[in-house]
Amino acid sequence: MKYVDLGKTGVKVSQLCFGTMTFGKEADEKMSGSMFAACRDAGVNFFDCADAYSTGRAEEILGRLMVGSRDDIVLTSKVFEPMGEGINDRGLSRRHIVSAVEASLKRLKTDRIDIYFAHKFDPSVDGEQILRAFDDLVRAGKIIYPAVSNWAAYQIATALGLSRLHGIAEFQCIQPMYNLAKRQAEVELLPLARAENLAVIPYNPLGGGLLTGKYGAKHRPDGGRLQDVGFYAKRYSLDLYYEIADRFIAHASSRGVHPVTLGVAWVMSHPDVTAPIIGARNVEQLRASLDAVTIDMTPEWRREISALSPHPPPATDRLEEIV
Repeated sequence: MKYVDLGKTGVKVSQLCFGTMTFGKEADEKMSGSMFAACRDAGVNFFDCADAYSTGRAEEILGRLMVGSRDDIVLTSKVFEPMGEGINDRGLSRRHIVSAVEASLKRLKTDRIDIYFAHKFDPSVDGEQILRAFDDLVRAGKIIYPAVSNWAAYQIATALGLSRLHGIAEFQCIQPMYNLAKRQAEVELLPLARAENLAVIPYNPLGGGLLTGKYGAKHRPDGGRLQDVGFYAKRYSLDLYYEIADRFIAHASSRGVHPVTLGVAWVMSHPDVTAPIIGARNVEQLRASLDAVTIDMTPEWRREISALSPHPPPATDRLEEIV
């Protein structure tokens, strides 16, 4: 395992981040512990969580697993999604951010969260209010670095400008969706990250299972995330995505590489990516993702894989300028 800079923070993180979304759901506590141990044995020191994962259960499990090794781990969590039936138990109001971080700290059995994400953009809240709430948490030592997930580039850029104007804590990390089938992040998010030296930890490097070998244009399993989970089914609904999967699986087979390993390695090889977030339901699934660190992804090989899916148009839509 290699360790890389987390943007401009000075923190070193493993080149893979383990996402705990399956903790307390597809993976019970025993299996979660086995995956945590496998990650630690492989050198992973970077773990991603969220209060909404299994409605707090994932944080509770991760908190127990980190006992004795908390200071060796770079920990993330998130705020935004509903955490109760109350009308204010969600979103990015200062009220909810403050109550949510306290609840997360308790579940995680820690006194601080290293990277704290606004899980989504909240158009109902004034942007400066969100930034000042995060800044207060930084000053109180409850979070170390503010961050954002699922924000557009213009929203992040606006927030950075406001933070600098008012001298308050800036976002240091972004968490976009990014995989061979979903490359929109290449248009503005990754260039923004490069320009501002923001850490980038993309989720869904395997397209929710699309690029694992289980799916193709003419074959779909009877069950699975892309069939059973509504937002995944909508996210990967286009026939084009399954055609990309077919081409990618054929390419991986021709190279003698597990498609899971290759899919993660392709995302990891982007020069603006800090560490892809890998996830699994069991240790066997996890090992194929951990093996991504063994792939020597040359620029030529990356271009060959990239050609298997459409290159997204540049922000100006001037197709002639694509290199």
